[in-house]
Amino acid sequence: MRYYCSMCRSIKTLRRAGSPATEDEIRAAALQFVRKVSGYRQPSRANAAAFDGAVDEIAVASKRLLDAL
Repeated sequence: MRYYCSMCRSIKTLRRAGSPATEDEIRAAALQFVRKVSGYRQPSRANAAAFDGAVDEIAVASKRLLDAL
């Protein structure tokens, strides 16, 4: 079974030859991912800490991945 991710079209490819991704680009991609997964564009105050924490964790993991490639 193939899984098609419509969200993937809106997240930029960050691995580029000769032009490393900026912190802002990495964070923007992480934010887009968390928005899609959570279903929230902007979380409620009650969910803000979890939402922001997820963005931070995904940004760190993405940076680590890009540095390793």
